[in-house]
Amino acid sequence: MKKQKRWYEFLWIFSALYLTLGIFNILFAWLGLLCFFIPLAISIIGGNKAYCNKYCGRGQLFELLGGRFGFSRKKAPPKFLRSKWFRYGFLTFFMTMFGLMIYSTWLVFSGATLQQAVTLLWVFRLPWNWVNTSFVAPAVAQFAFGFYSVMLTSTVLGLVTMILFKPRSWCVYCPMGTMTQGICQIKHRKDVLYGGESQKTGGAAEGTCQ
Repeated sequence: MKKQKRWYEFLWIFSALYLTLGIFNILFAWLGLLCFFIPLAISIIGGNKAYCNKYCGRGQLFELLGGRFGFSRKKAPPKFLRSKWFRYGFLTFFMTMFGLMIYSTWLVFSGATLQQAVTLLWVFRLPWNWVNTSFVAPAVAQFAFGFYSVMLTSTVLGLVTMILFKPRSWCVYCPMGTMTQGICQIKHRKDVLYGGESQKTGGAAEGTCQ
């Protein structure tokens, strides 16, 4: 009998819809904050990577395109992508770009001119001149342009690694995955240090960090 799919297995639709809606109205980029705060909340409160393993719509989208539709070479990603120095180095770089995005938003809030462009791969500026953002504060629009740039860039990187390697190779070095992994490990160490549940079970909780 065919296994019935659970509701969270269709979250790839949200990721695809998010990217599409952002093309027609850049303000939909604000919805991407859900993909930022929810994984952090789950890892902080639950001490696990349930979001990455179950609820990540982007990972599901890559699995669908690369697995079911065959747009992947399905080769193991190179070792350096899985290395700690690369993952944390990429996280540092990514958060630096995120910080610059926040800084640009602050400049616009302070009176600078709104930059109506999406930056792909932090280099290529894609004009978004057809978008009407006059009904919101310039800083609100600036954040949307910047955040959509981050989300679009990470999606493109994920698609490239999906094609070259296994469908979900992006998950190997995803900055959000690296952050939640670090949070889980810190929580596990605290449980062990203070006699928490993971100590009582002989460290079985460590698997939730995978």
